[in-house]
Amino acid sequence: MWKKLILIVLIILLAGAAFIGWRFFMGNTPFAEKHKYLYIRTGHANYDEVLQTIKDSNFVRNPGSFDFLARRMDLPEMIRPGKYEISKGMSLSDIVRMLRNGRQVPVNLVITKVRTKEDLAALIGRKFECDSASVMAYMSNEDTLKAYGFDANTIMATVYPNTYTYFWNNTPPGIFKKLFAEYKKVWTPERQQQAKDHGLTTVQAYTLASIIEEETQNNREKDTMASVYLNRYRSGMMLQADPTVKFALRDFTIKRIYEKHLQVESPYNTYRNKGLPPGPICTPSLTTLDKVLQSPTTKYLYFVVSPDLTKHIFTENYKDHMAYAREFHKSMDERAAKKKAAEDSSAAN
Repeated sequence: MWKKLILIVLIILLAGAAFIGWRFFMGNTPFAEKHKYLYIRTGHANYDEVLQTIKDSNFVRNPGSFDFLARRMDLPEMIRPGKYEISKGMSLSDIVRMLRNGRQVPVNLVITKVRTKEDLAALIGRKFECDSASVMAYMSNEDTLKAYGFDANTIMATVYPNTYTYFWNNTPPGIFKKLFAEYKKVWTPERQQQAKDHGLTTVQAYTLASIIEEETQNNREKDTMASVYLNRYRSGMMLQADPTVKFALRDFTIKRIYEKHLQVESPYNTYRNKGLPPGPICTPSLTTLDKVLQSPTTKYLYFVVSPDLTKHIFTENYKDHMAYAREFHKSMDERAAKKKAAEDSSAAN
């Protein structure tokens, strides 16, 4: 009799343990995706709100059991804001422990070529909790930037193409702190000396590199092109860099610069202002920056795209430059005429 009763109790206990194990320690995610993200915003790390989100977004199969376990593991008192990755097959125990420990999934900010502060702010706003407006406000705060030695025009000179890893709820100051650290890492004593040898500050070297980045993708001619602008800069000539006009107009679709474009009133228009623009016009690659810093001594003052569009032709005097420029414009006009003729023929058929 007692043996039978003990056996029944053991069976009940084992069944209960099996149920608890199945409910709390086995996979409890009903969604088909490999993972889903739970976002807990700063100022909204309220357990009841989070629990409602988990219910509404179908993160777990048994929200009641999740709530039961979460309360016994003190999650309501320990929940933190952030971006959390809930993977398919996670158990309720796994999820509660992840939230309790604030184990966020890292967020990568991948910067390649960015042209404007607005573009950078939009990129950051898409990746992080802070919106683009707060990023713009930070990049426009002269008092804050002054502490790092930059201003609203030069702040983009701290942004180097790379992959930066943060947590989703990072703030603009936290995001730029890492960008400033990368800036210091890039500007080794050797690079600083190279800039100084060219009569440039680090920001000016970066700004010139940004112009070269927009002028050509051909790494083999970037150093020579930099020598042209350096020769103009030192002699007091206007740089007359077409990319600065596009930047001033905020129109990067322009293929050919005309006289009407050159009239834009902007400190970035190097057809109307001597010297370098007040800040960079894009984020150049380190390759381009090094090409500028290692640019050779030449007598070139001009360059123009070759008629076959494969390279740039460098010249020392205006007469030769204009001869090559006429060849280039003639080839451009011929291409445009052929394209129009082909379009007209296609429309006629």
